[in-house]
Amino acid sequence: MSEKNISREMAQLACVALEEKKAEDIRIIDISQVSVLADYFIIANGTNRNQIQALVDNVDKVLHQAGYDMKHQEGYNTANWVLLDYGDIIIHIFDPENRLFYDLERIWRDGRTIEVTDLKED
Repeated sequence: MSEKNISREMAQLACVALEEKKAEDIRIIDISQVSVLADYFIIANGTNRNQIQALVDNVDKVLHQAGYDMKHQEGYNTANWVLLDYGDIIIHIFDPENRLFYDLERIWRDGRTIEVTDLKED
């Protein structure tokens, strides 16, 4: 499997895991053409600390079961902005207030916003 297909599969699995725990406003930004940080940013939010931690736990579980291990995590205890770094994909899970404040979608607007269904295409 090519590097791009691996990151696409990881992003798809992460989105499924977020949807399973009712994440709100899931956005996927393909940053592969504008940054060497990762191929995809996935941005979502939860409604409260417990849900945000459940979202993080489920993403980690699903990706780990698929053989993808997290490289770094920040913000789990406060759960107002949790960053999950899987190398090829970086997942940001916010509470609603911090998502509005940091507005990553605006900062990374040079990336290409894609739909979950786009991840399934070849």
